Amino acid sequence: MRLADARRDQYRRLAKDQGFRARSAYKLLQINNSYHILRKGGKVVDLGCAPGGWLQVATKEVGGNGRVAGIDLKEVEPVAGATVIQGSIEDPNVAGKMIEILGGKADVILSDIAPNVSGVWDVDHARQISLTENALFLAQKVLREGGSAVFKVFEGDMLNDFRAELKKSFGKVLLSKPTASRQESSELYMVCSGFKPQQISG
Repeated sequence: MRLADARRDQYRRLAKDQGFRARSAYKLLQINNSYHILRKGGKVVDLGCAPGGWLQVATKEVGGNGRVAGIDLKEVEPVAGATVIQGSIEDPNVAGKMIEILGGKADVILSDIAPNVSGVWDVDHARQISLTENALFLAQKVLREGGSAVFKVFEGDMLNDFRAELKKSFGKVLLSKPTASRQESSELYMVCSGFKPQQISG
């Protein structure tokens, strides 16, 4: 068995043993251990939250006084301590709903969104960055000043432009590849802090 496969199996087993719905929960745990973005009492929005592994991590980290809201096109089994909307992040009403659920603007936005992969790399990369741009657009409406965000991205030609876009909205933008990510995969995470609200014209 290759090391990458062994690692994948390790996290899959861990998820099962520790009650997480997906091995992806460990990506967020590792990001949070490094950057401490999830805090007790925090308000968190999880974009593309199915099957709920990141919701489980977020609710645990923010505790009983925190609030967690998620959205996904798919139906998500309820997660204790989280409110989930079934719908699209492109729905213009979603921002208002999220702020209402949280009782104010979010401290943290999480986005683990990815398209259904076609195997045609340029197409998959372009679609993933497009989805993440939509996540950023929603974050700009829902995130409080000084807030943080984590965005999944795929490596490729459009990544630098998207990173430059993030730097307009955040004081600090760092690239992270958690060990729970498959090392041969092209997924990375942009860990952003110090949100600066933009004046949106029109």
